Amino acid sequence: MSEQILKMTRITKTYFMGEEEQVVLNNINLAIYKGDFVAILGPSGSGKSTLMNIIGCLDSSTSGEYILSNQKVDELEESELASIRNKEVGFVFQQFQLLPRLTAIQNVELPLVYACLSEKERKQRAREMLIRVGLGEKLQNRPTQLSGGQQQRVAIARAMVTEPTILLADEPTGALDQKTGHQIIELFHELHEEGKTIVMITHDIEIAKHASRIVNILDGELREEHVHV
Repeated sequence: MSEQILKMTRITKTYFMGEEEQVVLNNINLAIYKGDFVAILGPSGSGKSTLMNIIGCLDSSTSGEYILSNQKVDELEESELASIRNKEVGFVFQQFQLLPRLTAIQNVELPLVYACLSEKERKQRAREMLIRVGLGEKLQNRPTQLSGGQQQRVAIARAMVTEPTILLADEPTGALDQKTGHQIIELFHELHEEGKTIVMITHDIEIAKHASRIVNILDGELREEHVHV
């Protein structure tokens, strides 16, 4: 049995709009194991973005228990949450979120600045990661000098450079054309085969089918789960 790295038990998230309580997540139970490639699939408004934010320690639940790498996330202070985000989670966003004035290698280095690595080690690790995603000849290019697919590869390299426990991808092909999107999905397959744990948020069933597990979310509830053999 693979090591369990994430466990959510009866996670609920509610907001108040005036005096009216709105339930966004309702008693979510989810376990993710080392080496999983999980797609969380749901339409707009299903609660998948809120679930992603809680998984990524960007938001906290109203009730329930969340354990990530043997740490009870819901008991952590804000400074501790920031630390676990940087150490345990690598984020890949739909719109890349690269800093336009920085080169590819400088963008990938950024998370390592907070990890207090030396400049030499930061550059070496960032270079290795960009080579890994096929951008060894684009180290000094700025985002405006890269295609959408290349920018997303830089973003993936940045997410992986800290060697996080989980790679958390939010609609990673959403801003790309179909061909380029499939190239990015192929890169995720390669990373998964290397042992990376990937959680991908998507509304697209065809994209979700590339994962080894599909978790459906609808109206704030996990409805069913498909496991691909």
